[in-house]
Amino acid sequence: MNFSVPPLAVSVNGHWVHDLSPFLGPHWGNIGIRYYGLAYLLGFAAAGWLLHRYALAGRSQLPSVKIADLIVFIVGGVMLGGRIGSFVLYHPDQLLSDPLSFFRVWEGGMASHGGFIGVAVALWWFGRSEKIPFLHLGDLIVSTAGAGLFFGRLANFINGELWGKPARVAWAVIFPAAEAPGTPAHLMFPRHPSQLYEAAFEGLALLALMQWRFWRSDIVRTQPGRLSGEFLLAYAVARAIGELFREPDAGVSLILGLSRGTFYSTFLIAAGLVLIVHGAQSKRNPDGGAR
Repeated sequence: MNFSVPPLAVSVNGHWVHDLSPFLGPHWGNIGIRYYGLAYLLGFAAAGWLLHRYALAGRSQLPSVKIADLIVFIVGGVMLGGRIGSFVLYHPDQLLSDPLSFFRVWEGGMASHGGFIGVAVALWWFGRSEKIPFLHLGDLIVSTAGAGLFFGRLANFINGELWGKPARVAWAVIFPAAEAPGTPAHLMFPRHPSQLYEAAFEGLALLALMQWRFWRSDIVRTQPGRLSGEFLLAYAVARAIGELFREPDAGVSLILGLSRGTFYSTFLIAAGLVLIVHGAQSKRNPDGGAR
């Protein structure tokens, strides 16, 4: 049994050497309470709380009694979509050479773009079964998504993964996992803590923007789909900014000179623009649905 007792902070040339454990408390090999798992739980809990507030305020077509059911659908969409997307979009060769790696979730591997697709499918399925407009459900969920993205990026930082490019800034961090095994600490590169940048931009900033738009405008009622479009557009921009500081995944080639995260975000921009135009042109039916 291992206990995750935080060691004394180590610094090299004034830069902190990342030494955080991915586990909260004791763990047995790969079995234990992982911060990454807690991040998902916190994200889903925050979404459920916000959805309940929407229902109480009369700004949602999703009844409070159905929120838990929707969260179950969302969990499935995020987990399956994110996992499949990680392999299809970033490591297709690994899926062919080692199919069982798909089930080794403790090794990491989730893709936000794949998660978006999984959530879209889950919303379509849930909306069809509950007779709730798909675009309305999408607007509700994107207004909460920033919380999950924030906690997820914090977990990336704690795990010491998805590190940034070498940097000279005072707050740069040394990530031992980014270097070849056996590299002396004084030869390791300090890097941008890009996970924290993404937590701020993709998470907190996007959550604040979506909440402001949700509560301070009437677009969810009058222009279904527009808030979803604004989210996709804003996320794509935030992701592209984060990719400027993030080291491309090892062994993953660029596409048209762009990192895969940036390239795949161009599709989000296109989808976002379509939804914004659709929302601006849409009219509500007397029964509350969108034409």
